[in-house]
Amino acid sequence: MARNILDVADEATERDALTTHVVIVGAGFAGLHCARTLSANKGVRVTLIDKHNYQQFQPLLYQVATGILSPENAAFNLRDVFSQHERVAVVMADICSVDLGAHTVTSTAGDVYSGDVLVLAAGAEVNFFGVAGCERFAFPMYSLEDAEHVRSRLLELLEEANTASISKRPSDLHFVVVGGGATGVETVGTLSDVIARIPKHVFPNVDLDAVVISLVDGGDSVLKPFTQTVRDYAARILRDRGVVLRLGVSVREITATDVLLSDGARVRASLVIWAGGLRASALSQSLGIEPGHGGRIDVARDLTLAGFPRIYVLGDLANTADTDGKPFPQLASVAQQAGRHCADNILAAIVGETQKPFDYVDRGIMAMVGRNAAVAELGNGRRPITGFLGFVAWLAVHASLMTSFRARIAAVFQWAWEYFGSLRVNAILDRPSDPRSEPR
Repeated sequence: MARNILDVADEATERDALTTHVVIVGAGFAGLHCARTLSANKGVRVTLIDKHNYQQFQPLLYQVATGILSPENAAFNLRDVFSQHERVAVVMADICSVDLGAHTVTSTAGDVYSGDVLVLAAGAEVNFFGVAGCERFAFPMYSLEDAEHVRSRLLELLEEANTASISKRPSDLHFVVVGGGATGVETVGTLSDVIARIPKHVFPNVDLDAVVISLVDGGDSVLKPFTQTVRDYAARILRDRGVVLRLGVSVREITATDVLLSDGARVRASLVIWAGGLRASALSQSLGIEPGHGGRIDVARDLTLAGFPRIYVLGDLANTADTDGKPFPQLASVAQQAGRHCADNILAAIVGETQKPFDYVDRGIMAMVGRNAAVAELGNGRRPITGFLGFVAWLAVHASLMTSFRARIAAVFQWAWEYFGSLRVNAILDRPSDPRSEPR
């Protein structure tokens, strides 16, 4: 637990502690929870910097993309989050470089921020792996803006098909999701549910039964981190719901009309959603340190950067290893716990106490496959739960991860409305077309 340093320090230490300024770059799960933990301690002043003025709840972005949730259900204004914490200042800025020796960070606008302690938690960005045409034609699924662009393009395609003359109306629509991890499976599963449950009167001129949804992944199964039993269950559910699984093949090229696969097949694609992977934020390239796996920065067990005891690297920007040297997974729960642990270590260092190594408490993994069908492996023994019980467990865990009580209530209400009532897809086209929204 974080301690109030004024309770354990003498007067001289109090005066020094009152001047301790922590600059946190990135308001994702790691940075946000570090700031929240530090905010309870009167001897620390925090500047939280992010390129957005909100925290995006990444595990729910696919529900925004498919219209199940509104954007405000998956993003929380940072100033609202810290409205009761006067020692936390929120700054909206895009940090592009770090000077480790000077303890400063610089924004794209040229503003420089300096702190006694730096916490780098800038997160990750989409990785297209150099696939030809991917950056131009594929829609990534890793930010709130990405999710809103996917939703807008999805609705545009349905509206275009509904209003086109009979001679120009497409015989069917083809949606391709690339990536068989949790993001890809959750996206494709929810998309198939939404298409199946859209009331006929919404798009009366579109044959929704003819929509083809495909999932492409280079592995031999979906949801690789799970046990084989769970993987088989997820694949069966997706197939039962009409999803075409193309496993064991990778994407070679994406064009305006189709996807070329490594086996030579061409798959028609009205919309390509890229859930194929992430790499560390480009900020990792500015540190003057050779990045490790995934472009991430290798850190010590106490989350500090080697040679820089007052600089911490967290979340998707960091490679954090366990006692056996195996990196912890890039999960929201890992980032949350690392953020809190980092705050505790900062407070310990201020009062001269030893910093502790970070040990992740693994409570399990889970993924939503579709309505009434989620998978989870919980506890130390990774006990598998599938079906409706997994669905309920997924809802409970994700509600608990949300930033505020109000956010939990809003999301639970919308989930309940969608579950017990008729499907009400957020069908408002409120964003201009993305440049990738070219005729297909």
